[in-house]
Amino acid sequence: MYPAVFRAMNPDPIILISPIGEIPDWISKAVAETVEKMFGFKTRVAFLLEDLLFAWDEKRTQYYSTAILGELEKKAPKDCIKVLAITREDLFIPILTHVYGEAQLGGRAAVISISRLIEYPEAGDLKKSRERVVKEAAHELGHAFDLRHCEDQHCIMHYCRKLADVDAKSDNFCRYCRIFLSDAVKALAK
Repeated sequence: MYPAVFRAMNPDPIILISPIGEIPDWISKAVAETVEKMFGFKTRVAFLLEDLLFAWDEKRTQYYSTAILGELEKKAPKDCIKVLAITREDLFIPILTHVYGEAQLGGRAAVISISRLIEYPEAGDLKKSRERVVKEAAHELGHAFDLRHCEDQHCIMHYCRKLADVDAKSDNFCRYCRIFLSDAVKALAK
């Protein structure tokens, strides 16, 4: 599937799952299983960032996700084609009150926060929390593979403003996004 030069650099290309802080093991495992199934790459769990103080915004009392992406990009091991960080900290970008995650579109780094997915009172039961976390992990990695937001409300790449939106979408890519993902994976191998 991969050309010789790519295989020589990355004999077994992986997607790194990188917990930041105290993330329950079940979350890292659930995300790793989903990523392997949906993207077709092996995963490895490893810590890249000890804390996120560099991304703290005093005025917002949240963490700036774009700054986190920059640090992940710098610290990503060479054998990783993508890095997905998982944090408990509440994330934002300047134009929104919060984000469930962010990714470098077509880049190597992505981050999700479990803060609003499982820790708030309206988050619901463990099964629903697991579904939300893995959906948002796949969504952000989709962006890292250059996928845009999808208009199909059931597609995992559909943009979600609230938890009900996350709950309503499926845990799969629509037909079109699957094709775009396949093309992105092939392009990565060139």
